[in-house]
Amino acid sequence: MKSPVIKRSIVIAGHKTSVSLEDAFWKGLKEIAVSRHATLSDVVAAIDAERPHGNLSSAIRLFVLDHYQRRTNGHADSAQMPRERLMLAPVATSVFRPE
Repeated sequence: MKSPVIKRSIVIAGHKTSVSLEDAFWKGLKEIAVSRHATLSDVVAAIDAERPHGNLSSAIRLFVLDHYQRRTNGHADSAQMPRERLMLAPVATSVFRPE
């Protein structure tokens, strides 16, 4: 099943921007936002603020990947994480850093 990259507009910190994401990543991002009782814009703003470099679309993909890897590897579910970790979860660094 091929998931094409789709450009989507989103408002973060009062500014409209666009991200190019495959459908699976967009759906995953929306699921994460719902599970954290946050808006999609709030989650993307937190990802944007925490990314060390690279483009926003890549940072979102890494964030979604990290979220689902943590769930698969038996780490604490986001519902059990402290509030400050919900929005500022590691984005790119935790994907490659051994724990």
